[in-house]
Amino acid sequence: RREPEGGRKEQLSVKKLRVVLFALCSSTEQAAEHFRNPPRRIQRWLRRFQAFQDDRPALSEGKYLSLEAEEKLAEWVLTQREQQLPVNEETLFQKATKIGRALEGGFKISYEWAVRFMLRHHLSTHTRRGVALPLPKEIQGNAGAFIEFVQRQIHTRGLPPSMIAAVDEISLFLDAEILGSDDRKENALQTVGNGEPWCDLVLAALADGSVLPALVISRGRPPSPPAALPDSVLLESKESGYGDDEIMELWAARVWRKHTECQRGSKGMLVLDCHRTHLSEEVLAVLSAAGTLPAVIPAGCSSRIQPLDVCIKRAVKNFLQKKWKERAKELADSGCDSAALLQLLLGWLGEALEVIRESPDLVRRSFLVASVLPGPEGAAGSPRRNGDVQEELIGALEEQLKLGKSRESPGKFPRNDDPAADPEILHRLFEGESETESFYGFEEADLELMEI
Repeated sequence: RREPEGGRKEQLSVKKLRVVLFALCSSTEQAAEHFRNPPRRIQRWLRRFQAFQDDRPALSEGKYLSLEAEEKLAEWVLTQREQQLPVNEETLFQKATKIGRALEGGFKISYEWAVRFMLRHHLSTHTRRGVALPLPKEIQGNAGAFIEFVQRQIHTRGLPPSMIAAVDEISLFLDAEILGSDDRKENALQTVGNGEPWCDLVLAALADGSVLPALVISRGRPPSPPAALPDSVLLESKESGYGDDEIMELWAARVWRKHTECQRGSKGMLVLDCHRTHLSEEVLAVLSAAGTLPAVIPAGCSSRIQPLDVCIKRAVKNFLQKKWKERAKELADSGCDSAALLQLLLGWLGEALEVIRESPDLVRRSFLVASVLPGPEGAAGSPRRNGDVQEELIGALEEQLKLGKSRESPGKFPRNDDPAADPEILHRLFEGESETESFYGFEEADLELMEI
């Protein structure tokens, strides 16, 4: 059916809200594929929602979560994402209900509330200016304390940029069922999952702009004959897999110890998150022997203060998924086994790291934008300035990795994080658009508002 006249101030239907929520939790591309709707239409629905909300009072108190409870839920979303665990309609509503059970008269869940919650707390995955956005109040304080601690240690210990490192993991999940079925094989490789990862990539970069070799941890049969590795990649394979402690122990022994031995005894600092990479006695022993202080990022803060999160990790993930999607059907149809897929992955990772290594200034600026290093004037940049730089860094790296989307089929929301702030954009988007809507795969009963 056609869009209503003057539709810019109309509330979205439950069906459309559900699609928009999916896009905010995952990505526009995934929502477009899942619901068979063009990305531009989904983006238009989001803007219409924002324009509609501007004219409405806040949702009535009592049936919905308090601001304090919403902040707890926002913290949960951020920590889930740090661990590459699913944040979707099901998990979000389950967690919100758990937090809201204390409310007298119960907690009303609706798609309108959920979309509003994601926008109000800046939880869209599309933003390219994350460092400029506020965190929930409690973890904002933790982030500030962490930045103050790190900058003080760098200053008082006189740590050289070549010994200030950030390390983080990317887990990749390979769905053998999708690979073996007639479904879209492009979806077999994911960066979000609940189960055992197919492999983990441990990335590390230095504040002087260098990138250390990436360590790939494979759970499965190693390639035979042994893989020919790019210079920038190391491989550890074991069929029985590795525990989280073992992964960091391998990295500390194979990558960090080797790097520090070349630095002639300089003291150092290692910035890492508090999930999965548990600091076992073995890891602490390696760091201590190398004169390295671990700086552990508080839970929920990585998107703002982990240098690798500023742009490098998202670009590497997107590059690997792009390469996979280009080859997925051909590989699956040829019966390519896990070891052969791993060989391809190692090559793709080497390509991405080669591009990043050729951009040391981008790596250095990531440490500045994350506020791990103070700016040239000795102070952190303003949030707006850091947001501008982050957007610039993401755009530059995506261009170098050839990740750009055509203008006809944009895969991201516009650069302006608040489209409702630009009436001209809204005017162009809402006037004269009346595409026929399509929405497949759901019964009406599945789309009713949920009340719990």
